[in-house]
Amino acid sequence: MAKINFGGVWEDVVTSEEFPLDKARQILAGEIIAVLGYGVQGPAQALNMRDNGISVIVGQRKGGKSWEKAVQDGFIPDETLFSLEEAADRATVVQYLISDAGQVAAWPRIMPCLREGDALYFSHGFGIVYRDQTAIVPPANIDVILVAPKGSGRNVRLNFLDGSGINASYAVFQDFTGRAKERALALGVAIGSGYLFPTTFEKEVHSDLTGERGVLMGCLEGVFEAQYNVLRKHGHSPSEAFNETVEELTQSLIRLVAENGMDWMYANCSTTAQRGALDWRHRFRDAVTPVFEELYERVVSGEETRIVLEANSASDYSEGLRKELDEMKNSEMWQAGAAVRGLRPENRK
Repeated sequence: MAKINFGGVWEDVVTSEEFPLDKARQILAGEIIAVLGYGVQGPAQALNMRDNGISVIVGQRKGGKSWEKAVQDGFIPDETLFSLEEAADRATVVQYLISDAGQVAAWPRIMPCLREGDALYFSHGFGIVYRDQTAIVPPANIDVILVAPKGSGRNVRLNFLDGSGINASYAVFQDFTGRAKERALALGVAIGSGYLFPTTFEKEVHSDLTGERGVLMGCLEGVFEAQYNVLRKHGHSPSEAFNETVEELTQSLIRLVAENGMDWMYANCSTTAQRGALDWRHRFRDAVTPVFEELYERVVSGEETRIVLEANSASDYSEGLRKELDEMKNSEMWQAGAAVRGLRPENRK
């Protein structure tokens, strides 16, 4: 492991120098990896491992869109593509990558497929940490591990293809074989992680649920809506309001942040922008801190888990979700966004 200074705090991380792909291949040489689920994370992790020479099979409900997608991606029915149960039964490592609610529903069928010495792998701590609600309690004679890419499945695949990789956390919940940690690291390398950093199942799910509801998605959209609506209220056109709220952030400023940090982005903006941003950042921080405190408490208490499981188990959940997403899609702000994207030079060719 390498010791890296993160803002004055030294942390252990694993990079390709300490844990090269050849080492991962050696550790996984005798394993059959079953990727259960071919929706969000499943395709990226399965394809990356297959490209890296790892023995991979896929488990998915037969006949659906995800089954057909797996076939299109080169997985062969009855050879490398099976039902969830058959894939789990054939595997020595079961990557449980179906949705959180799906994991709860499928667990009674998957648990009997796990044999002594197998590894049960997650990319999210949800099912294990909230096991009092999910009833996902692994048998004591297997390894239970986690590798959680810090990005969507789409970007896990795209970053792998461009050679950069997505950073990921890893954790061990249960080490029956004495090899759980090396299995987790090998799988993290095999799926193409940029670097790996240690966590626990609890910390992963607490940070992940907070981040998704907060800065990464919920807060981001809420802040977009607030600024856009204020600009429109005061007579700014949809195009102007969208460009000043979303387009400049996603197409310019956030790229500078990713390249060299927030301070570097500030340094590459006008002095007027710098001064205003430096003055107002504290007010925004102080305004939203209580909201984040409440959010984190609800995550840790399991209240957010209760809401997710209750909503996702409803018979009309998919229909309701589509309505909520359509409401966002059809809002003036995101209709303006579609028009703005259509005017980008690459989209007018």
